Amino acid sequence: MPIELEMTLRLLLAAVLGAIIGYQRERAGKTAGLRTHVLICLGSALFTVASIYGFGLNTDPARVAAGVVAGIGFLGAGAIMHREGGLVAGLTTAATIWAVAGIGMAAGAGLYLVSAVTTVLVLVVLFIPRPIR
Repeated sequence: MPIELEMTLRLLLAAVLGAIIGYQRERAGKTAGLRTHVLICLGSALFTVASIYGFGLNTDPARVAAGVVAGIGFLGAGAIMHREGGLVAGLTTAATIWAVAGIGMAAGAGLYLVSAVTTVLVLVVLFIPRPIR
């Protein structure tokens, strides 16, 4: 398979997996929904693909991966809000953003099964009922 086709398939996979999780978040009425999750997953995959194939053989793709993780941390932090009474909201959304970035990086690295299984596991966690108070 030509390398450009392989890269394109990795990006498409990331977009689809991000959309699956984003759709669930959208249906749950969360602030980070379909578009946000697709863009995060796709962007992470693009950075990963570019770091693997775009800079020659003498580069370290792990450095770009570390940068993606740090950058996503800032994005996730923006999803967390403190409300009146000391309540914190958005932790699950922030964690989902972080996980979707990892899924995108895995898809971008060609870890197709790992990215798909992680998507299923994230969905399982998101469908676990909240504890009764």
